Amino acid sequence: MANSKQTGTLDNYLDNHYMHKSNWLRAAVLGANDGILSVASIAIGVATASSTREPIILAVLAGLVAGALSMAAGEYVSVSSQTDLEKADIKREQQELDEMPEVELQRLTEIYQKRGLKKETAQLVAKELTEHNALEAHLRDELGINEITQANPIQAALASGAAFTAGGILPLAITLFSPVKNMEYVLYIFSIVFLGILGAFAARTGGSAIAKAVVRITLWGTIAMVLTALVGYLFGVKV
Repeated sequence: MANSKQTGTLDNYLDNHYMHKSNWLRAAVLGANDGILSVASIAIGVATASSTREPIILAVLAGLVAGALSMAAGEYVSVSSQTDLEKADIKREQQELDEMPEVELQRLTEIYQKRGLKKETAQLVAKELTEHNALEAHLRDELGINEITQANPIQAALASGAAFTAGGILPLAITLFSPVKNMEYVLYIFSIVFLGILGAFAARTGGSAIAKAVVRITLWGTIAMVLTALVGYLFGVKV
């Protein structure tokens, strides 16, 4: 019964921190940010060189589909590579524990000493953790691998693809319903609002400064959309 209460207390403690959200939050925010910014930039670039709605919608749809698939695939490959490296390190660490346990125990002791424990205390902690679960102790304290930092490739890919789609649908809706004349300005205004909301949400969820996140995301969003609009203007024709 006591163990159950302790486990519950630990879960509640983790819920009050933000690191356990880092993997899915990073993928989701990156995907949504790219969805809004990429699709809006494409729409702005085409809108500045077009006097009809059809080319804009076609470009936006193509960008939305291609971007979502690219984000999902890229995130899957990236996280899979990270996971492969972690698995290789785990296998190597287990081999070292099997072949030279005394050396590994001494290494763990030195790690705890560097963190501020006295030698006798460090030796005792290293010994007890080794007896409990040697591999887990070395992965956590020597290699920095734990349940919180480990990423799931499928989860990351789905989060990125879905977030990109959700973000990209917002500027798509504007291209469908906004007047073609001066559409690029409407796209910019709404996209900046969307990006600001996203930045505030990400900061709120991650426990960081909201104002700083909003300024950062809207500043870089503005730069990207302005540069894309210039590309459209450089064509100098209306199609």
